[in-house]
Amino acid sequence: MAESKGALLAKSVQKHAGRAKEKILQNLGKVDRTADDIFDEHLTNFTRQQNAANRLQKEFNNYIRCIRAVQAASKTLMDSLNEIYESNWVGHDLLYVQAQNIEMLWQDFSHKLGDQVLIPLNTYQSQFPEMRKKIDKRGRKLVDYDSQRHNFQSLQGNPKKRDEIKVTKARESLEEAKRTYELLNSELHDELPALYDSRVLFLVTNLQTLFAAEQVFHVETAKVYAELEAIVDKLATDCQRGTYTLKKSSPKSPKTPTSNSKIISSAPSSPTSVVGEKEKSSYLPEQGPTETQMTGDHKTFESCGATTDNLPPGVLYRVKATYKYNREDVDELSFDVGEIIRVVEYDDPEEQEEGWLMGVKEGTGEKGMFPANFTRPL
Repeated sequence: MAESKGALLAKSVQKHAGRAKEKILQNLGKVDRTADDIFDEHLTNFTRQQNAANRLQKEFNNYIRCIRAVQAASKTLMDSLNEIYESNWVGHDLLYVQAQNIEMLWQDFSHKLGDQVLIPLNTYQSQFPEMRKKIDKRGRKLVDYDSQRHNFQSLQGNPKKRDEIKVTKARESLEEAKRTYELLNSELHDELPALYDSRVLFLVTNLQTLFAAEQVFHVETAKVYAELEAIVDKLATDCQRGTYTLKKSSPKSPKTPTSNSKIISSAPSSPTSVVGEKEKSSYLPEQGPTETQMTGDHKTFESCGATTDNLPPGVLYRVKATYKYNREDVDELSFDVGEIIRVVEYDDPEEQEEGWLMGVKEGTGEKGMFPANFTRPL
């Protein structure tokens, strides 16, 4: 078995060396190479198509990530409006209903973008790496074919030292190399044009789905916001009528306290009311630091409530999760309420997204992006 592995390794090294030598001779013009102008045109189209697919996939991944961030921001905004909109104001219940409608529209929109646009795009893009492997293999087999062809021509071209056994063996090797190359070449002559032609139908279908989802979302949300505007307009009308004006009681003349009177002193707020306010505030996601707060300056982090003392190297500050988050992409970070995350700098500053931070989860060491408004600084 050891000899077999050694023989295979030696054969592989010899084959790579032979290809490298053949390419050098071709580049120097010492030997000719098999030309295929039609294949070269197919390859140019394939490369252009692959680059376009990669660009589209990258930009759409960024777009859907931003959509999900706005979706989360919309929910927290409507939650806060529902809290501050007093229960005795006109349209209180309608405001809550319309807030739920907005949330459902965002969920449906995000779901459609992921399932009906992103997944087909990923499937389309996944064809290119496999096709590229086949193209590279065809290139290697072409070099092998040219090398065997030149070897055979060399043996035939010297009649004085002609060795019929070597010539026969070289002819067999040439025929085998030619069959292997021509089989791959023929397949790619069919597959590359078919793949290139598929780009139009894919793009049409994908964009139709995207634009239809956008249209439905914006039309339906416009209706909801029109209802919300009507609710606020009614509140403004009632306010002008004085419906919610607090009626002041007429001042009374002071009385001299008697011996039975109790002097009521001002007392601090009850613990119950204080705790209640804390509990209420915990339902609102706290905002993460802004870009100006992520400069690394010690005082800047302290201004957003983050402590920067005694932190490990590379850690800007620490945050605590106030909401559970399930990652949507492989480069994101999932966490539960209460988990601690160490905020670090992006490896590539150009990948930084507004409203998103890069962090490492304490305990597991998992690293990834996460929405800042799902956490609060420690």
